[in-house]
Amino acid sequence: MKTIAAVPYYDLREQYAALRAEILEAIDRTCRNAAFSLGDEVASFEQEFASYCEAKHCIALNSGTSALHLALLAAGVGSGDEVITTPNTFIATAEAIAYTGAKIVFADIDPRTANLDPRLAESAITPRTKAILPVHLYGRPVDMQAFQKLADAHKLSLIEDAAQAHGARFRGRRVGALGICGAFSFYPSKNLGAYGEAGALVTNDDRIAHYCRSARSHGELRRYFHDFIGYNYRMEGFQGAVLRIKLRHLDVWSARRKAISQRYREKLDGLALRLPHDDPRDDCAYHLFVIYVENRDAVQAELKNWGIGTAVHYPLPLHLQKALAYLGYKPGDFPHAERACQQVLALPLFPELTTEQVDYVCESLHEIIGRS
Repeated sequence: MKTIAAVPYYDLREQYAALRAEILEAIDRTCRNAAFSLGDEVASFEQEFASYCEAKHCIALNSGTSALHLALLAAGVGSGDEVITTPNTFIATAEAIAYTGAKIVFADIDPRTANLDPRLAESAITPRTKAILPVHLYGRPVDMQAFQKLADAHKLSLIEDAAQAHGARFRGRRVGALGICGAFSFYPSKNLGAYGEAGALVTNDDRIAHYCRSARSHGELRRYFHDFIGYNYRMEGFQGAVLRIKLRHLDVWSARRKAISQRYREKLDGLALRLPHDDPRDDCAYHLFVIYVENRDAVQAELKNWGIGTAVHYPLPLHLQKALAYLGYKPGDFPHAERACQQVLALPLFPELTTEQVDYVCESLHEIIGRS
């Protein structure tokens, strides 16, 4: 086996080098126009990203967490309500529910996909349930058809956490605006990443769009006239300029992510590990490529010794996090999520990753798992 010096888990430097001239020009243009908060670049990005998501509206914000918060508020979620979501996600999903004063209610995942299981979500519905907030984890679409049916039957708002799913499709349709609205993150490591913090909400609902545009800017409908208490959730002009450039490349990058993921699947076939299930009717955005393996920590340490970067998303499910201990959950409540967090390991995945590097990762796994 040919030895490679190192395979980073993620590397944004090559991408920047390829875009550097365009990026610097766009940032300089933003400075010349002194459009540092919102402005023309952000407005143009909103139009372009809405079109990309096949949605009517895009409201640019300062983070994906802010997008989740406003999505819930726009759905009327507040104190005394309950919102059902997954324990296998980044804490921002749960934090946004807590910000509204509503109760976070978890349901277990489908072990095949690591996404929230619609059948288990239904069993968590009570008279206080106001919304369901599934996450398209790692860019893999949840079963939106099943969740929409569930939401309709119980008169609930269906909100998508699409923070990891830029460009993913469910049954041919872009995720994000399949429910009443969807939240995206543009954290730098995302498939479509800003150069700092940024996010957006997309929707086909005029009322939600109107509310969120005002709420992101202190409840303003016009300058210095405030109809309600809002927030400072505006996107910076720099981020809009950067995201406009990167959005033009997203489909090419996504195709490369898919090709790398397919090679991983082929090369890892037959090993003593488990891979998430992909529905052939859908298009996964492949934000991450994860495996599930026994003795995960030992395997990760061995890969590090071979010069291969990896990460764990996520080492502890949300229902067992200290910050959410007040909810009263305990170990064993959501066994599928707990098992996933004990075994999950994310392999290197970014568009500039070479086929030689992918093969080295796979060959290393064959050696390591064969010895474990």
